[in-house]
Amino acid sequence: MGDGVYERIRAFLLERGVSFRELHHGPTRTSEESARVRGEELRNGGKAILLKVDRTFRLFVLSAARKLDSSKVKAHFGVKRLRFATEGELLELTGLEPGSIPPFGPPIFDIKLFVDRSIIENERIAFNAGSLTDSIIMNVEDYVRLANPVIFDFST
Repeated sequence: MGDGVYERIRAFLLERGVSFRELHHGPTRTSEESARVRGEELRNGGKAILLKVDRTFRLFVLSAARKLDSSKVKAHFGVKRLRFATEGELLELTGLEPGSIPPFGPPIFDIKLFVDRSIIENERIAFNAGSLTDSIIMNVEDYVRLANPVIFDFST
């Protein structure tokens, strides 16, 4: 499952000379569990959410300590409708299960990436890297430079 997403992320970071910490752990299903096993504050967690905005799937990443504000997303895109991807759509688009989505668009996923300002307020970002048992922790500046997201405020 996941078609080597963890390995692709690892290779992507190593090819660019970025330092990061890898952590292999028991399955974590919530942001709180992930923060605990990583030894990181909850706010450093990068929560990746796949949304269908109007007719297009887009990936949104926000601090695990915050909640998605759908009205801010709708206002940003000028749309009336958005919804979470279903488990089936998530699997089809990423090959991954809920909770294992890493915070990357291209070249990891062919999905446009949007990052909430809550991420750039932190020094580090910690995230599940394609599974519920693999985490990566890295510097936020490196993450933003490599992930190249559109950044705006969409959390509360």
